[in-house]
Amino acid sequence: MTQLGLFSEPQAGPAGLRYTDNFIDAAVEQELIGRIAALPLQRFQFGAFEGNRRVAWFGYQYDYSQQRLTEAEPIPDWVRPVARRAEAWAGLADGSVRQVLCTEYDVGVGIGWHRDKPHFKEILGLSLGSPCKFRFRRRNDEIWQRHTLVALPRSLYMMEGEARSQWEHSIPPVEARRYSVTFRTMKQA
Repeated sequence: MTQLGLFSEPQAGPAGLRYTDNFIDAAVEQELIGRIAALPLQRFQFGAFEGNRRVAWFGYQYDYSQQRLTEAEPIPDWVRPVARRAEAWAGLADGSVRQVLCTEYDVGVGIGWHRDKPHFKEILGLSLGSPCKFRFRRRNDEIWQRHTLVALPRSLYMMEGEARSQWEHSIPPVEARRYSVTFRTMKQA
């Protein structure tokens, strides 16, 4: 006999959101954290505003003052093997990742609701150091549909389709220092 629950089944999440735990092992995670921490990270600039997270862009960077993509330093050799592995997991061709963003979130730092710039197509993110709540929302008539994914250290997520184009995402302030590596493919012109 099936017992009915008091609450409905949890939402599976936005269409086009994929996730896997333990994408890399602990040794690779520590090496990546060391590499990112050694970068000349700068506070995130968006127009006249400055975010609390610190970042380094590779391949391309979005210039908020010019409202366009500009070239950045080339993607470093130390991150390429992880990018190739992420591409394979996502079913993308080798070399599809054209932009990499390394981010450091200190204790109490998050990121507000947003969608990644339309220049990019698939978005993959590798979570390092500590877990975070990766929140999603989209307006459906008069209500917000919501979904929260707990992104564990060493996990990888991918946003494409509806998760990429119709849902906003955010990360509330983290409780412990966290790093991430975001891999982005380019939208074809």
